Order: sequence, then C-alpha cells, then structure tokens
Amino acid sequence: MQKSDLAGKESETGSLLVVNLRGLVNTKSQVRTTLEQLSLIKRFNATIVPDTKVYRGMLNLSKEHLAWCRVDPATVEKLLRTRAEVSDGRRFKDDDLSKAGYASFSQLASDVASGKTRLDGTRGLRRFFRLSPPRGGFKRSIRRSYGQGGVLGENKELIQLVEKML
Repeated sequence: MQKSDLAGKESETGSLLVVNLRGLVNTKSQVRTTLEQLSLIKRFNATIVPDTKVYRGMLNLSKEHLAWCRVDPATVEKLLRTRAEVSDGRRFKDDDLSKAGYASFSQLASDVASGKTRLDGTRGLRRFFRLSPPRGGFKRSIRRSYGQGGVLGENKELIQLVEKML
C-alpha cells in the first residue's frame, strides 16, 4: 500500500465531535497550543475533526479539557443549522450553503460526519461552533474523565450533553 492509500483510508473512517469543557487558566503551554490548533480556545466551543492518529494524539494530550465522541450525520446537521457561523460572524444560511457547493444541510452533514470534508475545507464556514452551557447543568463532574464518573475524555454520552447545549 502506498502512503496516499493510507491517507485516504484514514480520512474515510469518520469524524469526532470535540467539545472544550474547561477554561485555559493554568494550562500547560503544550496543551494550550494544541487547543489553539483545534480552534477550541474558549469554554463550550465545539468542532468536528477527522478520526485519525494525529487528531487522536492531540485529543489525548489535552484530555483534561476536552470531551469527544464519534459523530453521526443527524447531530452534525443539527449543529450546522443552529450554531454554524460564517467567517464574519453571521449564521450559516441556505445561500452560504449554495456558495460552498452543497445542495442541502444533510448533504454537507453526511460529508462532514463521514470524514470526506472538513469544516475548514468548506468555504466561508468557521471551524468551531459556539455552544451554551447545558440546560439543567452537568450531571457528572467536569473535572474527571468519563471512566472515573466524569465527562472528560472519550465520552459515549457526549451527544446527549451537546443536545442540551444547543
């Protein structure tokens, strides 16, 4: 197998929804740099990244601040319709969708969820979503990993939490 074949297979494995749940006060410079590269500088910002070894390494490095899970097209479509913004701060609307070369939100959502396209690859679309704090609050600690009874790290219940944040 050639290197280009491997790159194509990695990009088609799917995507991850990543949410920053903690602030940047007293963080290590390496973690801060990683969060800046992911465009997750502020608390309650979310992004969708391809599920590759490089991004998994970045997520594991900053796991004390982030929660992530596999994302489905329905959740991506809901995020795009409610929280997507154009680079000048306006909401991402249907006319912006046609400028980006997509016929519908569901088509763009399925491409992003499958890993065929990235948010920053879509013309004019910001790489992150601004979410609000969850309605009803957190039911688990935001200082512990998912395995220890918290919400950080790889979290299978993150989709339900993001639904409360929309």
